Amino acid sequence: MTIGVIGGGAWGTALAQTMADGPMGEDVLLWAREAQVVADINTLHENRAFLPGVKLAPRLCACEDLGALAAADVWLVVSPAQHLRRVLAAAPLARRPTLVLCAKGLEAGSHKLMAEVVRDVADLPLAVLSGPTFAAEVARGLPTAATLACEDDQLGAALVQRLVRGHLRLYQSEDVVGAEIGGAVKNVLAIGCGVVEGAGLGLNARAALIARGFAEMQRFGVARGARPETLAGLSGLGDLVLTCTSTNSRNFSLGVGLGRGQPAAELLANARTVAEGAATAPVLVAAARAVGVDMPIASAVAELLDGASLTDTVNALLARPLRAE
Repeated sequence: MTIGVIGGGAWGTALAQTMADGPMGEDVLLWAREAQVVADINTLHENRAFLPGVKLAPRLCACEDLGALAAADVWLVVSPAQHLRRVLAAAPLARRPTLVLCAKGLEAGSHKLMAEVVRDVADLPLAVLSGPTFAAEVARGLPTAATLACEDDQLGAALVQRLVRGHLRLYQSEDVVGAEIGGAVKNVLAIGCGVVEGAGLGLNARAALIARGFAEMQRFGVARGARPETLAGLSGLGDLVLTCTSTNSRNFSLGVGLGRGQPAAELLANARTVAEGAATAPVLVAAARAVGVDMPIASAVAELLDGASLTDTVNALLARPLRAE
């Protein structure tokens, strides 16, 4: 059997490498848009553009033709959230592959989570992989734990056994909504923490933002049907802590630039990789408003991305009415 990976960026390549490497490795076929990425993986066994310096396993091959993934029974889907619907519409789904969704975000316009987008396109078995996972560390074989969420308990257990590796530990959950919301919201909050860093607002402010941001994540998650314990686990709090504390996070790095006064448009135009939180922030704010949830930190991030004054935005947050915790 073959595992397919959709997305040739750092995270897609890291997952493909993890699945292909070592004694538990399987044949892996990775689909990428960039012809040079495909050529480098197949000839040099390296993704020089997005994951340089990591030698890739011989069992990992790349292709530019989505149709080639028809040979794979499990697909790890790593395409950015705003492109998922279009990619799946062009993919060979006739053999009903099992999809493991690895992108994190909410679809603009519909406010739908990735699993909901999939269900619009096709009736397919699916799961969500989410947690504190920097691509370079996973690719290098450093110890990592993540959540594998699947509403079908038997399928979830089978996927955990299929995908677990010596350095990659997976915890099974049935809460697909919770796993997805944790991954989507933490990207937005990571931008906010980056702003704190870039603007020199201090560690006290960052700790407060993480704690109060986690409260926002819980309010929104519960309103959308998530379990609080899922949001307190790897795919929620765990991922939040990781991405809010390191420049290895694309979203945190974007926030650092904003905090230093660089325009969002300029930062996004110059970025080689996607910071999902930038697209998710305004969608998250609208989705929260639709279910009656107040998310002032997420709203502040969306305003900063839209060009609002940092000083005015921070002052507005600090001036909010006092309340019990």
